[in-house]
Amino acid sequence: MNGIRIRGTGRCVPERTVTNSDLAKIVDTSDEWITTRTGIERRHHCTGETHGALCAAAARRALERAGVGPEEIGGCIVATVTGETLVPSAACALQKELGLPEDIPCFDLNAACTGFLMGLHTMECLLTASRRRYGLVVGAEVLSRILDWTDRSTCILFGDGAGAAVVEWNEEFDSISAELGVRGDDQVLRLPGVETGGHSYLTMDGKKVFKFAVEAVPECIDRVLRRTGKAVEDVDFFVFHQANARIIDLAVRKYRIPPEKYYKNIQEYGNTSAASIPIVLSELQEQGRVRSGSRVLLAGFGGGLTWGGALVEFA
Repeated sequence: MNGIRIRGTGRCVPERTVTNSDLAKIVDTSDEWITTRTGIERRHHCTGETHGALCAAAARRALERAGVGPEEIGGCIVATVTGETLVPSAACALQKELGLPEDIPCFDLNAACTGFLMGLHTMECLLTASRRRYGLVVGAEVLSRILDWTDRSTCILFGDGAGAAVVEWNEEFDSISAELGVRGDDQVLRLPGVETGGHSYLTMDGKKVFKFAVEAVPECIDRVLRRTGKAVEDVDFFVFHQANARIIDLAVRKYRIPPEKYYKNIQEYGNTSAASIPIVLSELQEQGRVRSGSRVLLAGFGGGLTWGGALVEFA
């Protein structure tokens, strides 16, 4: 025993919507080309919004939905690769903005698109030793800042946004049974760091990432089901990292997941990296499709290369 459940979720995306047709005006592509290959129809990009503002708005909504006050939070993790500064971290800035307690761990976690999943596992471990029973996990990205707008293999894929979850720890709760891993590769999906001396643009070998993903997602599902002793039928909902609609469709067919048990919003947001899974969770909770007692299997993958899965229940 000793585990966490999700009490409340929230999300925030920029106001500006960028359609496939908008991108076709600046790069050699088309709405049909993007939609058929990725499932993406539009994405949201920041104009005046900041990374910190997205985090704060998503977190406030999660706290409100959870019915938890900032003073009750025992830890804050922001999963991101696009924070406004390396130091202070986005989590430290969020602690100040929300008025979270000063005597709690607050830090950023860099695991690309798997970041929120790794953040949930890390928070479960932290709360085991905390005097407070609630934790805040945020996934947030402003990927539009790091895109090369002449590279159609990447600039069409990514959007900005933030998703947040307030989790509750209890010694009577089951663990989320996170299965996490890394297959180190610094070339398949790369974001150069400050040592380069120039602007850091995201680069990706799309074919290799796709091949990795179609192997990693089923592996994540299998590992979590084996560890928990559950079957597909025991899971109320499946939430996949929204990177490519075809990757999700392959998993759905493999496990014969019925339409009412999975969800795609990639057509609206594109790939929001660490924000992807919590944005889905927020929409599902808002729609009433997941509620107290719902058992949700999360599966994600990202640069690193990283992968992860977990079985999370809603409080």
